[in-house]
Order: sequence, then C-alpha cells, then structure tokens
Amino acid sequence: MIGYRVAWTGLGLALLAALAALSSGLGHRWGWWDFGAGFSGLKWALFAGLAACATSAFGAIVARPGGQRRGFVVALSGLAIGATVVWVPWQALKQIKALPAIHDISTDLLDPPCFSAVLPLRGPQSNSTDYGGSAIATLQRQAYSDIQPIEVTLDPHQAFTIALEVARDLDWEVVASAPGAGRIEATDTTLWFGFKDDVVIRITSHSPMTRIDLRSVSRIGGSDAGANAKRIRKFIRSFNNAYKMVLIGRNTG
Repeated sequence: MIGYRVAWTGLGLALLAALAALSSGLGHRWGWWDFGAGFSGLKWALFAGLAACATSAFGAIVARPGGQRRGFVVALSGLAIGATVVWVPWQALKQIKALPAIHDISTDLLDPPCFSAVLPLRGPQSNSTDYGGSAIATLQRQAYSDIQPIEVTLDPHQAFTIALEVARDLDWEVVASAPGAGRIEATDTTLWFGFKDDVVIRITSHSPMTRIDLRSVSRIGGSDAGANAKRIRKFIRSFNNAYKMVLIGRNTG
C-alpha cells in the first residue's frame, strides 16, 4: 500500500509543479504579476518538479511491476510530468548562459533601422531603443553570424508588399505601415509569458537589388535568450519562401 500512496504523492507534486510552471508565465501574460514574480514562480516550480521526480522514482521502485503493490503506472506518470517541468526551465537557463546578454538584434549593425511608431507603446520602464554600438554589434556577430540583410531582385514596392504579408502571417501586430518610406513597425507577443518585442522592417533600393533590413528589440530584460534572433530568422525564411514563389511565377509566366 505504501507504494501506491508514494506514487500518488509524486503525481500530485508533479501536477502542482506543472501548474506552477504554467501559471508563472500565463499570470504575467494576463497581468496578475510582474515578470520578476513569474520567474520566481518558475524557480519554485523547478524545485517542486525535482521533488516530484524523486518521490515518483521511489514510488516506482516500491510499486514495481510483478509485485502485489499498486501504483507503478501512477509513479511513472509523476516521473514523466516532473521531469518535463524540470527540463523546460533547465533548457532555458542553459540557453541564457550560452548566449550573450543582449536584447537588440539587427541585420544592419552599422546603421540599424530606427523605431518611430512603436515608441509611445513601449512605456517608461522599457529598454531603450538607442542602439548600443560596436559592443552590441560584436556580441551579435559572435553569437548570430547568420543574421544578414535580405537582398532580392524585386522593386521596393513588391518587396514591401511581401514583407507586410509575412509580418501578418507571423501574427505580428502591425503598428505602422508606410510604403512610401519603406518602413513597417510591428509588435510580437511571446506565447508563454506574453513578453512584447518590437520589430522594424526597412526596405531600401540598391539598384538593381532591393534590400530588406530588420531589427527586433525586447521591451524588458537584459537578455532575450535568443528570441529576437529566432524571430528575425523566421521572418527571413518566410520572406525567402515567398520570394521563390514570385521567381517561379516569373519563369512560368
């Protein structure tokens, strides 16, 4: 009977840890607490997940298959849930430590695109949008050397149209769309914590090519754990796929 009880205790701890981990981010997203409290909740969820793993592992040993004791499957469920709760923040922490503590990524490190329309939305406590200069550029080159401008054989108007469609397809909230200036500004909200990061897209003519530059900046936090680079990469992939379809249409038209 003891194995059965231990197994259910481990599963209960695992479920509580999972609930704490989920609510740590969703609570911030829904405005229940600030991100500092959310990260504290995630830390305690990790500890609870470790306790759940230990308790469930013991329960699995005591309630092993083939014996008279019950609860082996329950113990394995607790172990799986607890391990998942531990793995997610542990992986995030590993990524944060492996990447530079920057939150401003641009395809143009010499003349980064500037923000305008989103500035009133960022608030007084947000990170500055003033570029950090050569120090930030050096860190970006070391960690994200693949982040480069897009260059296409489209006129600026065509490139702007595709860029705007891609931004909307990525579920970015388009704040400003200025075809004449070749500028798009948008906000992307992360799924779990609901962090808001701002993006500016700049489209310029470099005859016979058109160049598309992006810049993505987090509103809060010293490190973005690679989120801004990931966002820019996703845009570049989507834009290039759309561009290939245009080229195919040209060749078959």
